[in-house]
Amino acid sequence: MPDTPARRSARPPGGPSSPPPRSGGPAGVPAQQAGTRRVPPVTLAAVAAGGVIGALARHGLATAFPHPPGGFPWVTFATNVIGCALIGVLMVLLTEAGRGHPLARPFLGPGVLGGFTTFSAYVADIGGLAAGGAPQVALVYLSATVTAAVTATHLAAQATRALAGLRRTGPSGEAG
Repeated sequence: MPDTPARRSARPPGGPSSPPPRSGGPAGVPAQQAGTRRVPPVTLAAVAAGGVIGALARHGLATAFPHPPGGFPWVTFATNVIGCALIGVLMVLLTEAGRGHPLARPFLGPGVLGGFTTFSAYVADIGGLAAGGAPQVALVYLSATVTAAVTATHLAAQATRALAGLRRTGPSGEAG
């Protein structure tokens, strides 16, 4: 086949004019690609342990308080809003109020609170509501969850700053 511009642009990188990829990334992925830095095993263990705790808490709530078909999924809504508020508190405490243990952020943030919040169930609930004949409930749930979760994160961070006597500063150090 002739070598055309379309065929050249469809070629994967690494041809004769490309430098050879550096090794060191996971499963043969070049190390210079974004997202391939190595995470210490203890950090991964902290995230995993926290995730188990958060997911079990969420599952316990969903099991204790199921929602009827076509009904508003209040437990998933509350779980996501409360989890986002706690993320706002956590980030202020760990990044602005003090350092804390190096594993506190991965254990509590993506671990416990990442396992506790459930935006995958949120999306599945929206699809189930829409397909089950409750598109209005799905639309309200879709918008209410995003609005409430973002608002809860913001308000919880502000309240935490106020309670801790912190002032938020911008990138150059000015008060904001």
